[in-house]
Amino acid sequence: MPQRRAGLSKEARAAGTVLIVTIWVVLVLAGLALVFARSVRVAAAVSANQIASLQAESVAAGALEYVVAKLVEKMEAQTTTSQANPSGTTDYYEEMQVGEGYFWVLQLNLEDDREYRYGLTDEAGKINLNTASEEMLLNLPGMTAELAASIIDWRDTDSDVTAGGAEDEYYLLQPAPYHCKNGPFETVDEILLVKGASEELLYGEDTNLNGLLDPQENDGEESEPPDNGDGQLDRGFYDYVTVYSTEANVDSEGNTRINVGDATALSDLQTLLQETFKEDRALEIMGRLSGSATYTSILDFYYRSGMTYKEFSQVADKLTTSSETALPGLVNVNTACKEVLMCLPGLEEKDVDDLIAYRTTNTSASGEEPNSVAWVTEVLEQTKAVGIGRYITVRSNQYSADIIALSGNGRAYKRYKAVIDTQETPPRVVYWREITHFGWPLDAEIVATLRKGKPLTDVVLSTSKH
Repeated sequence: MPQRRAGLSKEARAAGTVLIVTIWVVLVLAGLALVFARSVRVAAAVSANQIASLQAESVAAGALEYVVAKLVEKMEAQTTTSQANPSGTTDYYEEMQVGEGYFWVLQLNLEDDREYRYGLTDEAGKINLNTASEEMLLNLPGMTAELAASIIDWRDTDSDVTAGGAEDEYYLLQPAPYHCKNGPFETVDEILLVKGASEELLYGEDTNLNGLLDPQENDGEESEPPDNGDGQLDRGFYDYVTVYSTEANVDSEGNTRINVGDATALSDLQTLLQETFKEDRALEIMGRLSGSATYTSILDFYYRSGMTYKEFSQVADKLTTSSETALPGLVNVNTACKEVLMCLPGLEEKDVDDLIAYRTTNTSASGEEPNSVAWVTEVLEQTKAVGIGRYITVRSNQYSADIIALSGNGRAYKRYKAVIDTQETPPRVVYWREITHFGWPLDAEIVATLRKGKPLTDVVLSTSKH
């Protein structure tokens, strides 16, 4: 009996061993299959995401071409109207479809931090970091005296330290030393290299640069970024500054302007006045002018010439007080927001409110923007009008576009900042930078809808953020 049990036990052990090995083999194969399947799924997801990313990049490139084409249309239209404003809000820049993808051109709504706006941004409606005086810089929202002085030192060509500013002595003592540039700013973000600058001062609470007060930007210390939770968006001064604004010193027809401060150009001025007014009136105006007079601006010339407002409006675009061929940093008084106009020297809040009210009323009534700076003399007293005369214009030549491109399945998006100069034909892209890292700036429901495979027509979006 014992031998029989031993024999059976040996067979049983062999059968059990085979079963156990079989089970292990099955488990290993099943595990390998699961790992392989997961790898395939991951690879498929990665490929899909890469394709979506490439699609978003292609949509962004298409959006840039679209923006340039729209600017060409606007510039051509400007030849038949007194002023065309490509930066105006239109439906052309919201939820535009390219193939299966979509793009938006986001324009900051400086009047309301709870509502989206779409379109191009006029760079001439901002303060130019390369030309603004220290006084003008100090009037920017959130600007500090230290940073304003340091901006002057960063861009000037000397090594003299402005009070409160910094030159090489400061920058070479930093943990990662570098030189003071002593040259013009090439981008607005370059300001972060300057003594006293910080992202908090530059961008404020608007960490995704969409101009809206998002929940995480209004919850105090609960989440990044830190904010004061006061229910209002602190924009910093990023939205109010530029380095791109410049215009050629020519009239609307491309002809060189007459320098009223140049004694050798007086005959050209007299010819212009005689062609525009009656000869007697032209001689009367010329009789008030001195061949050796100097003028701070054409508004200064206007008051001293004795011309009427209507007369001056007819010739203002053809006059200048500068011998330079290019005029950088002039602020477009037709488009600049209140915060920018407040930076112009000598203006008080009431003056700025009056300027905005006047231009709004007259633009609405005529459908066109004023075609010369003469209109500010209808609003401001003489001293203040003359005081800002050399800082202002009614022209815009550079426009920026905040392009958001989204793949058709919602898997990927790209965001770019572009600046286009329309002084050349065709317009030239002078700046193109990916800013995807600032985050998705629009309603999250847009992405969620596309990821569910639904069309954007199913999205019910209010124009208000909250």
